Amino acid sequence: MTPGEMWAGFGSAMAGILFLTFQQHFPHQLRTFIERYYHRFLNFLYPYVRITFHEYNGDSFKRSEVFTTIQSYLISNCSKGAKRLKADVGKEDKNIVLSMDDNEEITDDFHGVKLWWSSNKIVPKTQYISFYPASDDRRSYTLTFHKRHRELINGSYLKYVIDQGKVIAVQNRQRKLFTNNPSSNWHGYRSKVWSHVVFEHPATFQTLAMDPDKKQEIIDDLSTFRKGKEYYAKIGKAWKRGYLLYGPPGTGKSTMIAAMANHLDYDVYDVELTTLKNNTELRKLLIETSSRSIIVIEDIDCSLDLTGQRKKEKKEEEEDKEAHPVKAARDQAKDEGSKVTLSGLLNFIDGLWSACGSERLVVFTTNHIEKLDPALIRRGRMDKHIELSYCTFEAFKVLAKNYLNLDSHELFEKIGRLMEETKITPADVAENLMPKTLNGNAESCLENLIKALETAKEEAILKAEEEAKEKAEALAKGDGSSTSKEGGKEDESSTKTEQKKTESSCLDNLIKVLETAKEEASKLKAEEKGKEKAEEDGKRKENAPAPAPASASASKQGEEGESSPKTEQKETQ
Repeated sequence: MTPGEMWAGFGSAMAGILFLTFQQHFPHQLRTFIERYYHRFLNFLYPYVRITFHEYNGDSFKRSEVFTTIQSYLISNCSKGAKRLKADVGKEDKNIVLSMDDNEEITDDFHGVKLWWSSNKIVPKTQYISFYPASDDRRSYTLTFHKRHRELINGSYLKYVIDQGKVIAVQNRQRKLFTNNPSSNWHGYRSKVWSHVVFEHPATFQTLAMDPDKKQEIIDDLSTFRKGKEYYAKIGKAWKRGYLLYGPPGTGKSTMIAAMANHLDYDVYDVELTTLKNNTELRKLLIETSSRSIIVIEDIDCSLDLTGQRKKEKKEEEEDKEAHPVKAARDQAKDEGSKVTLSGLLNFIDGLWSACGSERLVVFTTNHIEKLDPALIRRGRMDKHIELSYCTFEAFKVLAKNYLNLDSHELFEKIGRLMEETKITPADVAENLMPKTLNGNAESCLENLIKALETAKEEAILKAEEEAKEKAEALAKGDGSSTSKEGGKEDESSTKTEQKKTESSCLDNLIKVLETAKEEASKLKAEEKGKEKAEEDGKRKENAPAPAPASASASKQGEEGESSPKTEQKETQ
């Protein structure tokens, strides 16, 4: 600074000291009156404008992108005037990258205008002890310039700083492998939830052992996704994609993830769900991830119980707790474990919070796809399902080229035939192809692989025989049990037959009783009718006229005698 600028700064500092003294020794009414003119007087003595860029703004969980861009820009200018610098290893360990140390100041020049950048750090008074390195310091950058250059700084300079910072960030960028810190260490001001190392995995799709057509399909899908910014914006969908890698252990799921990261030049975030207490912490992890990254959850079927069911409430009495204190403590520790739910994980994948950021891949791996909830792996969440199965002959040729630099060999035919007859993982093939001694040659490695394939074939045959034997024994036991069941069924059927016979005999007896009762009722009815008839005949005789001649009466009686039996017979019928 010039002498005039130095005196201006000194005057501003003195004014500040006087103002603090004034606040301590003067009454409130007088302080209020003086404060109205204090800032005018201070601006007159100090004609400079300050702009502060904080690492975290307000209540934001995410680190400010402007802060990181300015940090990248200052790396290229800090060596000009800074006296205290921080050194770090550059990209691919080829050079040293210097950056401003804390509470340091450098000078910048833009179109003949002088500006000052300073790095600031506020250390909290309370310090925590943790096994995981986490910084609670509040960091910021301050830009200072004369107030007459305000339009130039706001209009052109800040845009220039942001553009240059992005270019420098790409040039110095190192891909990183992140892992989440235990949530018990997330304390203090904006503590770090992720720790990282430089990602240096050498896997590529060229060295990946799998079917060439399937490999090319995956490469095309990834390349299309990387160039799909405008397409995803057009269809109104977040710029992300889900991959599900499934298959037996040793089939190359982790190697596939490394090859994807190297192909896309993305960072990798390896999420450990068991260290999280609830869904809110899982959401915070997502917010702290950067764009152009791959979020990985390996062996998701083993990470948590993601069935969405609530844990059963344990109703233990005090006597049981006193009798089994170790078991009670173990159960309590289990209850205090992770409470991340299936719903929380689904929201993590494709909920509203998944749109904070762009150009992300979400990758799940599992050895048992049948154990996963269908809602977790449906299309739209896990868009592409990739099965990584046992080693094929085409995959073997890739491994032979990588490990032995062989494109063909006389033993390839035998190896191909054995691979059709048995199952072996790419990891086992690679282990047998790797030379075990300094004098080992390609042919000995191929012979080792043939022995391994023959051994695996014999083991598979023995296993199949044992399974067949177990099934035969199970069937034999099943026949015995079925015979006893048939005997039991015969006893049951005979019992049911006897019951039916008893029921039918009872019904026959009931029918006979009803028929007898019916006959008796008909007899009684006939007797009553006969009595009524006799009474009517008696009444007729009493009311009859004088007796007729004997011959006539005799003939009439004869007729009545003949008709009366017929009438009685009809009534009886």
